[in-house]
Amino acid sequence: MNVGYYAMCIFCKIVDGEIPSRKAYEDDTILAFYDINPQAPVHILVIPKEHIESVDEINSSNSACVAHIFEVIPKIAASAGLSNGYRVISNCKDDACQTVRHLHFHILGGTRMSEKMV
Repeated sequence: MNVGYYAMCIFCKIVDGEIPSRKAYEDDTILAFYDINPQAPVHILVIPKEHIESVDEINSSNSACVAHIFEVIPKIAASAGLSNGYRVISNCKDDACQTVRHLHFHILGGTRMSEKMV
């Protein structure tokens, strides 16, 4: 179980099984689950099981986990039926609307996306 601040983090609680989720993928280091407030027909969140607050916290001691996430994202997308393409997004801090302070990547797809990013 995570301790301190991390025990209060909703994504850490999902990793620990305290909060249920609809899993899309899981292994020893990462968890992918469907967003409860989807912004596209397919909206999956991919998180490291280790608490990393944001993109700003990626460093040499945890970057292998992030590389692993990007190695697995195509498999998750394929298993979700996103053969026609998908978008991967990570928000970092307040101005980017990072609402959960646990590094996560959104896989969005199932529809034609707008080219406009803001």
